[in-house]
Amino acid sequence: QGQANKWIKHMQKEAGLEVIKLSEKEFLRSLVNAVRFGKPVLLENVGTELDPSLEPILAKQTFKMGGTEMIKIGDETLAYHPDFNFFITTKLPNPHYSP
Repeated sequence: QGQANKWIKHMQKEAGLEVIKLSEKEFLRSLVNAVRFGKPVLLENVGTELDPSLEPILAKQTFKMGGTEMIKIGDETLAYHPDFNFFITTKLPNPHYSP
């Protein structure tokens, strides 16, 4: 257990990896800032349910506005930085998430 977390943290350390959990109050704000500034994010210890606000990121629902790639997260529309990376880990042995 935890091998994936260690590997991701090691591989993305120099890029300024941000580690968040769904239980944190400010997880969505951290995620929005990472999307805007092109930082990698590790969402740790996810359970059986994912927050619906993650849907645009998971589906990469981006669109062009004035030549800039944008994404809408919650009620905020922001620039989608091409260097943004999103990692999700769980401690569940065989997780299944509906599309």
